[in-house]
Amino acid sequence: MKDMKNGIQRGSISKKPKGILVSSREYLRKYKERCRGNICTIAVLAVFGLISALIIQEWNGIEHFIGSFLLISIIFLIFYKDIKGYKPSVLRDRKTLLLLCLLVMGTLLAGRAFEFLLSGLHRGLLLPDGNAFIYAIPFPMGAMLMKLIFDFRITLIFSFVISLLVGIWFDDPLYFIYVFIGSLIAAFSVIRCRKRSDIIKGGIYVSAVNIVTAGAILLIGGIFIAPATPFVFLYAALSGVIVAAMVSILLPFIEYTFGITTDVSFVELLDLDQPLMRNLMIVAPGTYHHSVIVGSLAEAAAEAVGVNSSLAKVAAYYHDIGKIKMPKYFIENQMHSISKHKSLTPHMSSMVLISHVKEGVELARQHKLPGLVIDIMQQHHGTGLITYFYQSAVELATDGMPLEEDYRYQGPKPQTRASAIVMMADALEAASRTLTGNPTPARISSLVEK
Repeated sequence: MKDMKNGIQRGSISKKPKGILVSSREYLRKYKERCRGNICTIAVLAVFGLISALIIQEWNGIEHFIGSFLLISIIFLIFYKDIKGYKPSVLRDRKTLLLLCLLVMGTLLAGRAFEFLLSGLHRGLLLPDGNAFIYAIPFPMGAMLMKLIFDFRITLIFSFVISLLVGIWFDDPLYFIYVFIGSLIAAFSVIRCRKRSDIIKGGIYVSAVNIVTAGAILLIGGIFIAPATPFVFLYAALSGVIVAAMVSILLPFIEYTFGITTDVSFVELLDLDQPLMRNLMIVAPGTYHHSVIVGSLAEAAAEAVGVNSSLAKVAAYYHDIGKIKMPKYFIENQMHSISKHKSLTPHMSSMVLISHVKEGVELARQHKLPGLVIDIMQQHHGTGLITYFYQSAVELATDGMPLEEDYRYQGPKPQTRASAIVMMADALEAASRTLTGNPTPARISSLVEK
């Protein structure tokens, strides 16, 4: 009773406030960190808003500049919030975030540069007065680059942001529509971009749609019949040509500088003239055939679940290039019934099999394959156990059980969906070889389920 007060033990009273105090301090610490992070974010967005306002400023007075700065900062804040909610990984990767910011600033700077060049050309050719030349400014190139590097959702909001900034720049809502439509067409035109020539086709689509959009704008403005009309159409057609040229020039530079591999580069790696592919086909034809089948399986599976199918296919093509070093020790390259492993101990055989991953990674780095492909090559066996040779070692063991670690791949396990798809496709293709006799679709389906 002495230790009780109002039915509650004193010891319990002394402990509870301590826990509350600790949790309160933790909450305050996290709150302060969030506040600091938000302040830094707002400061960075304000800096980019200031730079953008300076780029698009036509020097119509300090009030116009301040208003432009505030509007642009709000637009960037919305852009930031959208990306944070949709794909926060972009904001966590500094290199990717830097590239995103450079594409926004670079599109505006390129617009300013082309405005200066085209206006000078317009005056130099003594063409009719007016600003028809603005229809040739290649603003859609930013959207095309964004789609080739990122995805369509980010490209869509990027196109809207750039169009809003251009609308503020030229103080013309109809020109905002012109730029937005051109940017969307540029993005749509490279959704299935598989080779460099597709960029040129995209530029042609941009030109065609820009001509129609420009004609609609002239009709709305009631100036379709005017001396400058032919030149508006000419500049609108020229814009797509400039977009295709600029993207073709800038894309390889961006890929090299930021270490980014687009679908265009992935497809180029499937060319049989690639040294590694040619060598694999000659030295290890069985492995090459296996890799092609795995590539087809991985590509189909990736498309079904919304993973980058080009990455999955390329990684599957190159996942076994390490077998070039010792091709005859892998069953798909053995032309006779006597296996090379007959003369090796189980441990040595497992080392040969495990080494093909390391050898492949070294070859890939020597030939400067993309990092995403190399990661999948390392992960395509995970930490799986080479069961056959491990069981052989267990049967032959006389002084204790062999260590499983000596018969496991070094991994790591697949870290992405693309890597997991390649692993499963590789295992299924290899397992399907065990179906002797009549490998019917039903038997193959049963094997897949198993």
